[in-house]
Amino acid sequence: TTSTSFERYQESLSTMGIMEKIKEIEAEMARTQKNKATNYHLGTLKAKLARLRNELFVEQSSTGGGSSSGEGFDVARNGDARVALIGFPSVGKSSLLGALTSTESEAAAYEFTTLTCIPGVLNYKGSKIQVLDLPGIIEGAAHGAGRGKEVIAVARNADAILIVLDSMKEGLNRHREILERELETVGIRLNQRPPDVAVSKRSGGAVRFSSTVPQTKLGPDPEKVVTQILREYKIVSADVLAREEITVDQLVDVIIGNRQYKPCLYLYNKIDAVTIEEVDQLARMPHSMVGSVAQRFNIGEPMEDDPLKQNLWKYLGLTRIYTKRKGSPPDLEEPVVLSDIRKGTTVKSLCANISTQLLRDFNYALVWGTSAKHSPQRCGLSHKLDDEDVVQIVSKTIKQQQQDKNYGVLAQQYQDKHSKKRLEAKKKKQQRLRG
Repeated sequence: TTSTSFERYQESLSTMGIMEKIKEIEAEMARTQKNKATNYHLGTLKAKLARLRNELFVEQSSTGGGSSSGEGFDVARNGDARVALIGFPSVGKSSLLGALTSTESEAAAYEFTTLTCIPGVLNYKGSKIQVLDLPGIIEGAAHGAGRGKEVIAVARNADAILIVLDSMKEGLNRHREILERELETVGIRLNQRPPDVAVSKRSGGAVRFSSTVPQTKLGPDPEKVVTQILREYKIVSADVLAREEITVDQLVDVIIGNRQYKPCLYLYNKIDAVTIEEVDQLARMPHSMVGSVAQRFNIGEPMEDDPLKQNLWKYLGLTRIYTKRKGSPPDLEEPVVLSDIRKGTTVKSLCANISTQLLRDFNYALVWGTSAKHSPQRCGLSHKLDDEDVVQIVSKTIKQQQQDKNYGVLAQQYQDKHSKKRLEAKKKKQQRLRG
């Protein structure tokens, strides 16, 4: 017990040391003027800051980092997509969950009403979207304040994030900026895509940097900045190829490699309590919409279509595909819902979603809809499907399957499976006769 306490004491000292270094670097960055002459120095500081934050996050994750037991946060993934509701306490997340899914989550006038993760299912356009009502987080959540680390861990596993903000408090408190900073600290990038940069380590030689476009954000000497950033992560020999203009932060994200890129919609709730000028200003913010759960403005009943559900559908990148058999009309009652975020919206994704055997025996697909040049169009596995396309999968004939090099193995597996079933049926029959 004494040795365990000593280890925890050492870990806490290490954490305090890292946080002090982070504060020192942040202070130096605040003092440094931003111009071409200081670009190299600022780039080095940003790389050091990102490395220390990553070390702090990993250390806190392995030791518990001040988070609670996490009871109720282990929610099984369900449905075609998952949306996490994130926001400060008492902004209307629980009321919003009830409006979207008919799930009852305790709502009250005081803060921290919700203390655990409450799931609900939104049925929309034939899809099932899992919506998670999470406890309110506070500033410092990334370092374990409140139950912030558990909330952020759920956000990393969500397909999209819906940040709920209070219109009355946003002007003074800048909650949006605080939440963005907390999520960015733990490696969640909102409404961004991974930068088109390739870093290939080599066994010898120096760092070689090449780019297909001019790099104006890396200073007058981009190769020098890239070399110094890589040295911060103990990489001295590598080839770096940038196919787009990048910043120091984006290069650091590629090097670390554990970043999550999530689509995020901002909902400004309680707009019935602010002026029309403030509503207009909030509605013009990027990736934002305004609404009121209490007054049902832009947010309808669970089974109604409304702007919030339409925006969630767009941000999740969901696509409905109707399947049909040969000689039969398409099944318009139960579509197969594909997602750009999870497995993609190609014919291959459709086959994998239905059956692995269908993917294995795939010959070609007949597609009707907006993705087809003519109806029907004969397509392969790489064809990208559009919403409400109709697809008929045509499997290989027996003769085509026999030409496959793995046909003998598959035939033997099928024979073994069939023999096992017959043997089990025979044993059951004998037991019935004896009994």
